[in-house]
Amino acid sequence: MNFSLPLSYLLLAASTALGASATARCANANFASLTLPNIHVLSVDTVVAPTWVGEMTNTFPSTQNVSTGACQITITYTHPGWNDTINTWVWLPTESWNGRFVGMGGGGWVTGEQSSLGQPVSQGYAAVSTDGGHSTSASTASWALTNEGNLNWPLLQDFSAVALDEAASLGKIATRLFYGSAPKYTYWNGCSTGGRQGHMMAQRFPEQYDGILATAPAINWDRFIPAEYWPQLVMKLLDYYPSACEVNAITNFAIDACDELDGVKDGIISLPGQCKFDPFSVVGRRVKCSRPNGTLKITRKGAQFAEAVWAGAKDSKGTPLWYGFPHEAPLTGLGGTTCTSLRDCSPSPFAITADWLTTVLSRNASLDPSTLTLEDYSRLFRASANEFQSVIGTRDPDLTGFKNAGGKMLTWHGMKDQLIFYNGTVDYYTRVWELDPEVHDYYRFFPAPGVEHCGGGPGWYPGDSFQALVDWVENGKAPDTLLARTTPTKTGDAEVPARTAYLCPFPKVMTYVSGDPDEAEAFTCR
Repeated sequence: MNFSLPLSYLLLAASTALGASATARCANANFASLTLPNIHVLSVDTVVAPTWVGEMTNTFPSTQNVSTGACQITITYTHPGWNDTINTWVWLPTESWNGRFVGMGGGGWVTGEQSSLGQPVSQGYAAVSTDGGHSTSASTASWALTNEGNLNWPLLQDFSAVALDEAASLGKIATRLFYGSAPKYTYWNGCSTGGRQGHMMAQRFPEQYDGILATAPAINWDRFIPAEYWPQLVMKLLDYYPSACEVNAITNFAIDACDELDGVKDGIISLPGQCKFDPFSVVGRRVKCSRPNGTLKITRKGAQFAEAVWAGAKDSKGTPLWYGFPHEAPLTGLGGTTCTSLRDCSPSPFAITADWLTTVLSRNASLDPSTLTLEDYSRLFRASANEFQSVIGTRDPDLTGFKNAGGKMLTWHGMKDQLIFYNGTVDYYTRVWELDPEVHDYYRFFPAPGVEHCGGGPGWYPGDSFQALVDWVENGKAPDTLLARTTPTKTGDAEVPARTAYLCPFPKVMTYVSGDPDEAEAFTCR
């Protein structure tokens, strides 16, 4: 009698058996050796649980509404004498592990989150993240200060670098204990703070990851974070707090003036270095506004504000301190105001830079940053560079260790980024290149025209960049370009399809040649 079970039944039986085995292997006792020489483990808690991934980011292949099982491990530990408590999470897929391991980065003051692990686990990756010693909801003062006037240096070190290195090591050990073998390939994935963290790993811990995707990176932290307060200080110096409507109008006038420098009228400035728009040329122009509603004229002080932010931060002697923003970047990102009417607005600073100036640099969480003078700001800017370059600056251009370890790193940065200065990344990559003309062999940087911070905006988003990194690490296929797409939009009820383009590696520039500007083939790299 010829008898066979349906394939679906066999797969279900195999999955059930694997699940039972995974539950046994995920027991706390199997991770008794999960520690490092320099830490004291307080607890290791494990559970096998389904991970549900709803809306996914575009850094991994996008599969919506995925549920998969994982051995979820929480390692709680401290550094003897540091009085810190760090939680590190390792999630290990119970089915179809692809032999890879990935560290997931954080954002802002957040070192990392458990919630970031569901997506890579759904794609078969073992994954790790860490809270760096403070929770996502903690105020900066609650962990960055031991008390008023005194910094918590151990926790700042944890956030900056130490916990990132330990998470990678703990995650790899847990992976080996669970599967019986070490991961074949190891990766990092992060944007913003996660981009800084990826660069920190390449600079300071170059053997931890084979491949690093570190985008819109918050590198040069000791300089660019205080530089982020410059738009708020300019408003104070002018005694003028413009509405979002006015500064957005100035930005739109600049985009309209410089849009076709690249040969295409599409609302994107692809050649920012050639844009010489004069904001005073639109003083007096009328603009219709909403929220609050009304009509206003572009003011001279509004033009002065835009000019100063584009030029970048300066000290009390007029010496440049850091880069400004490209003309197309929204000035409201750091030059935010809260308005009750079009002419009655008050300052609304970006929280991270305000915390840095008050809590970290001044050691005074109750300090009102709006009371700072230009002289105060100049002093604090110098203090930031002097005290924190070695802690969190993340701007060492010597990547010799990463190169020698065989690592590969990709970064891209939106040229419309409204929070992190695009030219700061250009500066860093240029310094690495000057130190090592062969940088292109292991580290490539792709400018992304029209893209805002970590995504958004009308430009081309390189959603397949992580897969490009994998291909580089595992197949030796270095990306000469990155395929990127715009976000589909609607005109009425009709959907306007996404535009495509191939982003070019710096210093090459994406240049329109001919044909349909919505298609990638219309552009080349020059």
